[in-house]
Order: sequence, then C-alpha cells, then structure tokens
Amino acid sequence: MSKSNFIDYVKICCRSGKGGAGSSHFYRDKITAKGGPDGGDGGRGGHVILRGNSQLWTLLHLKFQRHVIAGHGDVGRGQHQTGAEGEDKIVEVPLGTLVKDGETEKVLFEITEDGQEVILTKGGKGGRGNDHFKSPTNQAPRYSQPGEPGKEEWKILELKVLADVGLVGFPNAGKSTLLSVVSAAKPEIADYPFTTLVPNLGIVKYRGYKSFVMADIPGIIEGANEGKGLGHRFLRHIERNALLLFMVPADSDDIQKEFDILINEVGTYNPELLDKDRVLAITKSDMLDDELKEEITKELPEGIETVFISSVAQQGITELKDLLWKYISVE
Repeated sequence: MSKSNFIDYVKICCRSGKGGAGSSHFYRDKITAKGGPDGGDGGRGGHVILRGNSQLWTLLHLKFQRHVIAGHGDVGRGQHQTGAEGEDKIVEVPLGTLVKDGETEKVLFEITEDGQEVILTKGGKGGRGNDHFKSPTNQAPRYSQPGEPGKEEWKILELKVLADVGLVGFPNAGKSTLLSVVSAAKPEIADYPFTTLVPNLGIVKYRGYKSFVMADIPGIIEGANEGKGLGHRFLRHIERNALLLFMVPADSDDIQKEFDILINEVGTYNPELLDKDRVLAITKSDMLDDELKEEITKELPEGIETVFISSVAQQGITELKDLLWKYISVE
C-alpha cells in the first residue's frame, strides 16, 4: 500500500435530501365534482448512509469527494399517492472506520462488519397531505404540510486498521522485515527511521490452510502519546489489533527499558490497550549465541511470553507463528 494511496482521515460534508411537500388535492371524477380531500404525503428525503466494505483498505476514494449529496423526496399527489423517496447516497468505507461529529469530534459510531449500514445524515420527512387534516368540523382542508428540510453536517472519518496481530516497536526494530518474510506484503525497508509511514497489512499463512492478518504500523517513539513523531496517527491503528507483538532488537542498549517505554506510550494513549494479549519478540537474534541468549533471558520483562527471532536468517519464525496462533485462535 503506497504512501500516496493510504488515506486514514477525511472530513466530508453530508447533505441529506429534503422531504417532499404533501398534496392539497380533492377527489374528482366524472360523477363527483366536489369530493373529499385525497392528497397524498410527500416522499422522504434521501439519507446519507455509510456501509462497511471488507474489500476496502483506505479512505482514498473520499479524498477528493468532500461533498456527499442525497436526493430530494418527491411531492405527494391526488388519490392518496405518496411521493417517491429521495435517492439515498451510500458511501462505502473500510472496516474499522470511526465516525465523529465534524464540530465537536464526538465519536458517533464505528463500522466493523462487512455490509453493516448506518445512517450518517437523515433525510427530511415528507409533508402530510390534506387527507390527514380532515375532521367533522373541517371536512375540506385546503392545506397540507411542507416537507422537512434536509440536513447539512460535517463528519470526520478515521480509519483504524483491523488486524489479528499488530507490530509495536521503535523505528528499525525489524517490523517491516518480519512482515515481508512471513507474508506476501512488500513494505518499504531501509536503514533509517520512519521508513514505514502508513500501515501495511499482510496475510500470514499458518500450517497449511490456516491464516491470520498482521499489521506493520509506523514506528513508535518516546512521547508518541503526546503526538510526537507520528504520534496519534500510529497509536490509533493498534486499537483494532487483537494481539500486540512488541519487537525489541537484540542489539538494544537496554531491552527492559525499551519495552517499558513502549508499554508506557501505549498505555498512556489508551489504558484499555494494556488489556490486550501481548507477546515480545527479540529481533536480529542471529547475532546471538546460546550464552548471550541465556544472559538476555535473565533480563527480560516478566509476565510476557518471549521468542528470539531473526527474519533475515529465518530463525524462530515457526516458533513465533505457533505462539501468535495460540493467542488468536478461536478454536
């Protein structure tokens, strides 16, 4: 997924349709010159509707479509004919899309299932025809209701990547390299910070017919929860991951300290993220012999399962997959 094609934030103007006016009509035929009221109701204005689509991974299609406009309802007619409803405007979005009010930024709802539909902006109600207003004292009402106006509202759409496993680590911890080895994804890999600027998703095959989704997200830095570096742009994507795989390179000056910083940044941004299952991978372990691994093991964080891996040398990859599957399997 190229940098230019991955869009995870858009602000759009949604304009629903106005309702059609009710009819002030009276029944007439060859033998009835002055019949009673038979005006039909106006049609409902069109809604702006959001629909989840599992085949979409980005909000790119909305980047240049900032105005979404639904159709107006038709007017009512005689013989109790209700006007046609305005055409609904359906906007398809990726799973994991969060919707906020454009002014208050209050979270309204989220799209998490394929085919899920939620009305984003309601269309105006159609006006009632004069038939609704007849009474014993007013048998020939000559008035009807106008339709309700449509609404114009700004909405914010934020995408949070949906994946089984989210990779968490400092820049150059080896996240992109791991994803490129265990899946068909081809993330950009280079020896400088923030090579990954947008999430990359890969399907990891596991022991034949099984598979799970892994997300390589931009590298975290100390202070990310305050918006430093890629800050919140990174952290919101790990909220949707079922399991967090923390990655610390074997050549780190202090593995425990680096892990503690990662935990602190994640927990400060959203304490609920600390309730997720997590696994620690010590990357670039091909440079370690058994004695060094034993020494590092003594200094590893407690209460978290750890595996030594090397993506380049293909060491520990099968063990890592087994460990991840143990946590995410629903069997």
